[in-house]
Amino acid sequence: MPVSGHQAEGSELAVNVFVIGIAGRTGTLLASALQHRGDQVRGLVRRGGQRDALAAQGIETVVGDIARMTSAELASTFADAEAVLFAAGSNGGAAEVTRAVDGDGVDKTIEAMRRAGLRRLALVSVLPESWRERSLSDEEEYYFAVKKQADVAVARSDLDWLILRPSLLTDEPGTGRVSLGPAELHGQIPRADVAETLAALVHEPRIGRQILELNGGDTPIPEAVRRSIR
Repeated sequence: MPVSGHQAEGSELAVNVFVIGIAGRTGTLLASALQHRGDQVRGLVRRGGQRDALAAQGIETVVGDIARMTSAELASTFADAEAVLFAAGSNGGAAEVTRAVDGDGVDKTIEAMRRAGLRRLALVSVLPESWRERSLSDEEEYYFAVKKQADVAVARSDLDWLILRPSLLTDEPGTGRVSLGPAELHGQIPRADVAETLAALVHEPRIGRQILELNGGDTPIPEAVRRSIR
């Protein structure tokens, strides 16, 4: 991932990041984790109230609906971003919303990045075996199918991409320890640890064009990220 931005605290270069889904539960934690590292963070929100709440944290946002925006409109929101993080999601709701956000939204993001001349995209996806111990509804099955299609679209793109597949997300406090690799068991993980892991991955230029799976574990996040360098 490009890290050609300004110097943050310490020796790490800061990154100018645009987050799609910045007002979501994972997105807000991600924004905070990036800010803590000294990154410049902007994002896309659907409502003015969300914009005001994030402005109180010093985060600039653009109001727009990923489900309705064109790729050209989306490209215009990126400004001088160096990396785009896609953390939006329908969470397995109505099929038309799933398609618009998790499917078409990712396709539009890929095209918008090409228009804007951006290279680095990180997508928060889902472990394919999530919830397989349950009896899933048709809409939930559709959600997993669309998420897989989005993974394929990203992996087949010419971008410098990264796909992160976390296990079941919880709102428990983060532990700072995870299990991260090409294949992980499905368990559960605090959203805070997902956010911290993705923020760390943004700052590792040697990790690219990889699918990484993420679960709760015993390895400190910085070490887990270093072990994923190929």
